[in-house]
Amino acid sequence: MNNQLRITGCLIAREALRYTPAGIPVFTGILEHQSEQEEDGGTRHVECEVPLLALGEPAKWLAAATVGIEMSLTGFIAAKSKHRKTLVFHVQTIEFLEGKKNA
Repeated sequence: MNNQLRITGCLIAREALRYTPAGIPVFTGILEHQSEQEEDGGTRHVECEVPLLALGEPAKWLAAATVGIEMSLTGFIAAKSKHRKTLVFHVQTIEFLEGKKNA
């Protein structure tokens, strides 16, 4: 089974960088995504907010990012916790797109 996602959008919210008891950096925030998607022969405008979680180096990069910056993220989705099945996007790689809008 494969669980990999790539999504682009703008960082619209973030919390302060925190650390696990083992000293691993943890980032949480929200990505706003907007796109046009083909569906059943038509075009659909898609808008959504995606909760983000990153650990380690990706957490440090996202914590330093400016709110409003456009980025492309890859990672996987998982339940928020054992008891809360709400999905969270776990970021593994980041590509900042600022300045590439029309490239």
